[in-house]
Amino acid sequence: MSDPAIQISKLSLSLSGKAILRDVSLDVRAGEFVSIIGPNGAGKTSLVKCVSRIHQDWSGEVRINGRDLRHCSQKELARQLSYVPQAEGRRLPFTAFEFVLMGRYPHLSPFSSVTAADKELVREMMALAGVEGFADRSLESLSGGERQMVFIAAALAQGGSMLLLDEPASFLDYKHQMQVMELTGKLHRDQGLTIVCVSHDVNAACAQSDRVLAMKHGEVEFVGTPAEVLEEGRLEELYETTFDRIAGDPLPFITPGRMK
Repeated sequence: MSDPAIQISKLSLSLSGKAILRDVSLDVRAGEFVSIIGPNGAGKTSLVKCVSRIHQDWSGEVRINGRDLRHCSQKELARQLSYVPQAEGRRLPFTAFEFVLMGRYPHLSPFSSVTAADKELVREMMALAGVEGFADRSLESLSGGERQMVFIAAALAQGGSMLLLDEPASFLDYKHQMQVMELTGKLHRDQGLTIVCVSHDVNAACAQSDRVLAMKHGEVEFVGTPAEVLEEGRLEELYETTFDRIAGDPLPFITPGRMK
């Protein structure tokens, strides 16, 4: 049996003297879609930042396609794994095409230049993300949703088989939330990408995922199928609040519990 695409074992992280993650373990199979849910402060974002090596001062073990993350060069990691942060108002003085083209950096050496093939691939990834019409627009002129789709296109331009997304639909309107969901679903289904996605939307997470990791207080509370996550009592314990369940096919739809 082959190694998991991502293997996390007893990962712990402290920041400014505060424990953020405690002995987190998770195996993600190649081609699997895993969502990470949990209340604010659960450690969800910190976990994907450790795997993408934004946070580096952690203990434990992370392996990418069987290789110890600590022994991977940044370019080696970037050829395999891309990270898309939350949509936010960062000011980036580039056109959309220029920004997506930067995603090709893991495949360039200090002495090589961008090729026609690189540019063609960038156009293909922008078309896949539905942002080819923004190629000559500055990032600052785009809406938050449009900019987020450009960020995903840049991650795809890296050419890796794994995609880490940190609340990719947060702060977006419903139209762009649906566009992000449709694109990530297509990448998983049609392109076979391994996807790990932090989400505050439990319904969306369960609709898209093969498995769901539930976190609380920096620890793993539960890992299971969407149907198991939605079982009576699980979410109530995780979020310490009540939920109503509306019958659906194949899964129920949850809403915050009605006030008494």
